[in-house]
Amino acid sequence: MTTFPSFYNPTRIGTLYHPNVAHIAAEATAANLRPAAEDKENLHLVIIDMQVDFCHPDGTLFVPGSVGDIQRTIEFIYKNAERITNITCSLDSHLPHQIFSPGWWVDAAGNHPAPFTLISYEDIKQGKWKPVVAPKQSTDYVKKLEEQAKKTLCIWPYHTMIGNIGAALDPELWSAVFWHSMARKTQPTFLTKGSIPLTEHYSIIQPEVPVPSHPLGGKNKAFLDALAEADYVVIAGEAESHCVLESVEDIVEDFGQKPDALKKIYFLRDCTSAVQHPDIDFHGIALARFTDFAKKGVNFVDSTAF
Repeated sequence: MTTFPSFYNPTRIGTLYHPNVAHIAAEATAANLRPAAEDKENLHLVIIDMQVDFCHPDGTLFVPGSVGDIQRTIEFIYKNAERITNITCSLDSHLPHQIFSPGWWVDAAGNHPAPFTLISYEDIKQGKWKPVVAPKQSTDYVKKLEEQAKKTLCIWPYHTMIGNIGAALDPELWSAVFWHSMARKTQPTFLTKGSIPLTEHYSIIQPEVPVPSHPLGGKNKAFLDALAEADYVVIAGEAESHCVLESVEDIVEDFGQKPDALKKIYFLRDCTSAVQHPDIDFHGIALARFTDFAKKGVNFVDSTAF
């Protein structure tokens, strides 16, 4: 497309409002685009966690820079609508009681940890922090996290709670996804993750530590298969330093088993931003890993240059 739909208003990005669904659907029909089923090449756009709590300034875990990231992602959709075959939006989806939530832990005085507190296995052994939910399983998890995933448990503010507005896509982005679906006669996929209480789940592919007893506790093979069928996999989302990085890491690991498969991955580097932490340079950590991925064949491009 050379022009944007009349309902598109970039000044609303980062705010809450009710999209005019009937108007959007009518404009999609009027666009008269050919159905995605007729595409000779399959371009799969993956949008990771561009939700209210991450992307609105008053969200509980706002990522600085995300409002601009969403605008560039939306405009990428409109400009490339006739090339985009499928859109998948992942949705971080949390419950009140999860192992990375403040209410799961207390110190010796009964105080809950502040957001961004790191809790190690050694901290638990020394009594610095104690789980008040599932004590044995929680302690085992922190140990496995350090041994298997090489990470320390991080406590996060309550965010993207299931049923709360913070878990919804930004309305202007949702409008673009809905418009594309109606205009190209293709069904979008909304992939939820993160609702297993006893594990973190940054990546859209798998949790940090597998939970074999839970239906969402392993690798999402069906989604990986869908990506494998695509000719191009284009990735955007939040936050660069966590859910995006972990997702790309898992996709690269899976695709790396197939010759030249990594060359079909395109990461929109101007459609993502990192979590800001007082002591940890998350952006620097992500860039170092992205450099490694680029050496393996992954393409890092600006959304306007794709």
